[in-house]
This record gives sequence, C-alpha cells and structure tokens, in this order.
Amino acid sequence: MNAKPKHITSLHNEQVKNVVALKKRRARRRTGLTVVEAKAELRAAFAAGVRPRTVFYSPDLVNDDEVSEFAAAAGEAGSTLVSVSSEVFAKMAYRESPDGWLATAPLPERYLDDLSVGSDPLVLVVEGVEKPGNLGAILRTADGVGADAVIATDAVVDWGNPNVVRASKGMVFSVPHASAGLAETLTWLAEGDIRLIAATPDSARFYGEVDYSGGVAVAVGAEHAGLTSSLVEAASERIVIPMIGYADSLNVSTSLAVIAYHAQWQRGGFHKR
Repeated sequence: MNAKPKHITSLHNEQVKNVVALKKRRARRRTGLTVVEAKAELRAAFAAGVRPRTVFYSPDLVNDDEVSEFAAAAGEAGSTLVSVSSEVFAKMAYRESPDGWLATAPLPERYLDDLSVGSDPLVLVVEGVEKPGNLGAILRTADGVGADAVIATDAVVDWGNPNVVRASKGMVFSVPHASAGLAETLTWLAEGDIRLIAATPDSARFYGEVDYSGGVAVAVGAEHAGLTSSLVEAASERIVIPMIGYADSLNVSTSLAVIAYHAQWQRGGFHKR
C-alpha cells in the first residue's frame, strides 16, 4: 500500500450505514450493489473480474499478509480500501464469526440475453426458489459439475442477496446465470434446441434411466410446491429421485445436485478436465 487507508471507528458513519442498508433488497436495487463477505468469497469475486466499490477490513481480525494481498487486488480493480474497528465491522457483517473482510460490489444480476452456452449445454433450471441458501448451494453445484448455466424462473430471492453470495462461496460471480419468467425460459430453451427434463414426485421414472446427452436442461422446484404444472407439461421427460425412508423429498439444492452429478457423469463431462 502506498498510503494508509482511511480508518472508521464510528458506528454512525455514512459508509457504514450504507453497507448495513444493503441487507434490504430495496437498497440493493437502488444502489446496484451487494455485500461480499469473507476471504474466500472476496477472492472468488476478484478472480471472476469483479471490481468492488469498497473493500473493508478490521485490523483486529486479519493479518498483514491478507492486507497486502487484498490491497494489491483492490488497487488493480480500482477499489477503495477502508480500515474499520472491530465494532464497526461487527455491525456491517452478516456472519456471527466474521473473518474481517467485506466488500461492496456490483449486483451479479444477469438475464437470458446475457447467456452464451454453446452447443450441447447442461443447464440447471430452478423454479420459485425462495431461500438464498438454496440458490447459493445450486450455484456451487453448477460450478462443481461444470454446468453451462443456471436459470431461475419466477424466483423469489435475488441473485444479489448477500446470503446467496455467501452460500455460493462467491460462485455467483463466475457461474453463468439468469433470471426470467417461465414462458421466456421455455422459448429460450426451444430456440437453443435444449431438451427439458423435469424432476417431479409424480413421475415413476428413475432419474438414472434417462439420456442426458446433447443440449439438456434439468428443472427442479421449491420444496413446498415443486414445479408448476406448466413447466412439467412442457418437459420432454419427467423423472423422480426415489425415497426409501419416511421423507417424501430432498432439499431442492440436494435434489438438483444428485441429478446434475449423474447427468454430467453420463455425459462424460468429468473426463474433460
């Protein structure tokens, strides 16, 4: 660092208030910013080419090597580096045991027109997902299996929710994704010659029995409602994950992970890396 960063100790500082306000979706929409908290997530954001507005850290919680690392990254990205007291950091942080790093960054909002999936893609479709943790976990699955895109139809939660950023381990900045209505999504899939496979407990066909080759999209719905009849009817195939115990279904992110890993294994995708 060439100059000592600004240090904030007041809980009533305007910058601090602005960060806290980003816990609300309305503030995120108004400012176009979200919160990226923790070292792993911040590193993932920088690696994806994100240019944070401001990077905050608490000297009481970090070490000199981290400060040098993130100061260099912030400098390359044109971000402002700000030091804050541990009390101020605790007010801004989402985690109960923060590691001392937090940044404000542009919202990772994307739309179908932003997607370029190439030929024979594997696309993950989630309908009506309400919980940030589920959407974030789905992004981690998409990264893990090398899916070409994640599409959220009629989602209740927004991609910029800081808990989506956290649950995705920052993969929301690198995994191609989009939000769209169901009709728009179905049109996009049809135009790309991408088959739609719907996971529904009403099917009797085991998910391991279908062919996932070529361009294919796997769709799952939120736990309480599942997929809408409109999406299920639009699918070329319907599959189910068998349940041997007393529970009648898996968590939505777990369900998609089970199917997506099988699909990519069948497609030979894990041999490409």
